[in-house]
Amino acid sequence: MARCMKIPPPFIEGTDHINAIVETPKGSRNKYTYEPEIDAVKLKKALPAGMVFPFDFGFIPSTIADDGDPMDILVLTDAPTFPGCLVECKVLGIIKVEQEEDGKKVRNDRVIAVQLDSRMYSSAGNIDDLPEGLIKEIVNFFASYNQVSEDLFNPLGNEGPDVAIQLIHHCIKTADGLSNC
Repeated sequence: MARCMKIPPPFIEGTDHINAIVETPKGSRNKYTYEPEIDAVKLKKALPAGMVFPFDFGFIPSTIADDGDPMDILVLTDAPTFPGCLVECKVLGIIKVEQEEDGKKVRNDRVIAVQLDSRMYSSAGNIDDLPEGLIKEIVNFFASYNQVSEDLFNPLGNEGPDVAIQLIHHCIKTADGLSNC
C-alpha cells in the first residue's frame, strides 16, 4: 500500500515566496518525475549525450496547470540539490510556452524562481534582472529537449513575478478539491 507524502503548501505563509519540489537536479542527464501513486521519484528517461538540465527542475506543490500536471518550475540554485528536495523560492517570472500533447495544443508555462538563500542570484527580483543570454539558454534547452521527443515547443514570451504569481494562484484553484491521497 502506497503512503502519501505530506504535500507542502504552494506559498510560504504570509509571503509571495513559494515552495518547489525538485524532480531533476541541475546538471543531470536523467529526467526524473515524482509519482504520487507510489510516493516515489521515478526515472523517466535519459537525455541525449551532452544535454543536461541547466538548473533544478520540478513542480510547485498543490497546483494543476493547463497540461493537467503540477505547475513546472525551474529553480536557479547555486549548486544542484536532489530529487524530492523542498526548495523555498522567490518567483522571478514565467516563460510562457505552448506545447502539443496528444495532438492538441496546451499551455505548459515554466515558472522561473531563485532559491531564497542563493548567493549568486539573490539580487534578482524579476526575470528581466537575469542576463538576457541566460534566459535564451533556458528557452533553448527546453526547445531542444522537446525537439528530441519530436514535440512542438513554442515559446510565447516572458512575464515578471506578478503575472507568474497570479498564474500560480489560478493553478491552486484548479487543484482545489483534488487529492492523490
